[in-house]
Amino acid sequence: MPAEFPEFRLGTVLATSFTATLTERRGDAVERIPTPQRLVDWLAVSGLAVDSCTTAQLERARELRESIHAAATAAALGEPLPASAVRVLNDRSVQGRAAPVLTPEGKRQWQLGSASRVEDALSVIAADAISIVAGERDGRLALCASPTCQAAFFDTSQSRTRKWCDMNTCGNRQKKARFNANRRKEPSPAQ
Repeated sequence: MPAEFPEFRLGTVLATSFTATLTERRGDAVERIPTPQRLVDWLAVSGLAVDSCTTAQLERARELRESIHAAATAAALGEPLPASAVRVLNDRSVQGRAAPVLTPEGKRQWQLGSASRVEDALSVIAADAISIVAGERDGRLALCASPTCQAAFFDTSQSRTRKWCDMNTCGNRQKKARFNANRRKEPSPAQ
C-alpha cells in the first residue's frame, strides 16, 4: 500500500473494522478510504475482493460506514437507533447478492456476485452490522474510552469490560498520557 495513505486498522469484526476506516472522529479525523481504490484495497484485505469501485459506490460505502457507527453508538449507549441509520443498513443489506460458502478448510467465506460488485460487499458488511446491533452475537457494543476516538467496537473479551477500540493505538496513547502526567506530578530529585 502506498505510504501516502494511512494503514488500515483491521479487527476481528467486519462491521466495526469498517467503521474504523474513519478514525479519530472526535479529534483530527483520519480518512482511511479517501479514494475508490482504497475501498477496493480495504475490501480485499477483509475477504471481500471486488474488481473496481466508482466514486458513487465509495460514497454509498461511506454512508453505510456512518450509519453503522451511528447505530452501534446508539446501541452501546442504550439509546434508540437512528431511523436513518436503520434505513441505510437495511437498504444496503438487501441490495447485494453475496452468499456464504464453505471452504475446503471448513471456513466460511463470502462469494460475491459474478461481477464482484461493491454492492455485494456492502451487503455483507451491513448484514454483519445488523447481527451485532441486534444482539445476535456473543459480545457487547462499546465506545472507545479515548476522548478523540470514541469508535464503536464489539467487545468479545471474557469480562466484556474492554475500554479501547485498539490497545495498540488508543490504549497505548492513553496509558502513555497517564504515565507522563504522573511523572510531572513527582517531585524532582534534590540536587
